[in-house]
Amino acid sequence: MKFRALLAAVAAAGAGIWAAEQKPVVQQPVVQQPAQPPASQADEPTRIQVDVTRVSLLYTVTDRKGRFVTNLTKDDFEVIDSKKPQTVLEFNAESDLPLRLGILIDTSNSIRDRFKFEQDAAIEFLNNTIHANQDRAMLVSFDTRAELISDLVSDTEKLATAIRQLRPGGGTSLYDAIFFACRDKLSQDQPKHKFRRAIVIVSDGDDNQSQYTRDQALEMAQKADVVIYAISTNISKVESDGDKVLKYLTAETGGKAFFPFKVEDLEQSFENIANELRHQYNIAYRPDPLKTDGLFHLIDLRVKNRKDLVVHVRKGYYALKM
Repeated sequence: MKFRALLAAVAAAGAGIWAAEQKPVVQQPVVQQPAQPPASQADEPTRIQVDVTRVSLLYTVTDRKGRFVTNLTKDDFEVIDSKKPQTVLEFNAESDLPLRLGILIDTSNSIRDRFKFEQDAAIEFLNNTIHANQDRAMLVSFDTRAELISDLVSDTEKLATAIRQLRPGGGTSLYDAIFFACRDKLSQDQPKHKFRRAIVIVSDGDDNQSQYTRDQALEMAQKADVVIYAISTNISKVESDGDKVLKYLTAETGGKAFFPFKVEDLEQSFENIANELRHQYNIAYRPDPLKTDGLFHLIDLRVKNRKDLVVHVRKGYYALKM
């Protein structure tokens, strides 16, 4: 009996050790003071897993004048991955996928003079975009640090209250805000292809406080399948370095950057983004040949024999390394 009791104790201890080792890592939300990145960012294992057996693309198609084209079919498109045409498994027009949206608002000193109008335009955008019981949105402000103001909710009044409580002041940590919004929030609902994920940035694009770099923020957005839209607050009519950053981030993820030169045009820019989110195609395929190298793979999605049409889609995806 003593021997059996000893065996039982050993087994129980072993099970406890195994359970401790298998305890899932709980993702932390966007924090008021983002953690310092590790010394070697390249060695950091991302917590966002990419399903390399399926690539899902949300995209819009416009003509040369920027008007949406919504009457195309599956046979109108071709997908090139690793220089090889791919077989489309799924196709939907004007997808009704639930929306997961991050509103990232610059609260640095540089936007103080037009901040009230930006708040009003953002609230109107959410009221017109978020569908109750289906979509969810979150609010992140960024100045000297990125701060989660409101978690992902479908309550537009709660989001409006959070926006009205924002106050400008401090530096700018745009890249940190993108990084944490994508990694810790927008990537949570799975599987990824069942949701549309987007970020709307309201900023001049300048960054002087972030711990993460522009390309680290972009990589996290790409791994989370997040489309970035941006509304520039630069009203000087002279393209700034920040404007170039916004153009880069949006183009690489399949979004768009808007440059309203008058504060009165901000509302129209938000409306344009809302229209984009409701006029999307969704296409899915399994890469052939399948590669699990952890690298970024370029995608070329185009409309067959229609050079007059423009496809707005992310440039590629990160494969899981195995």
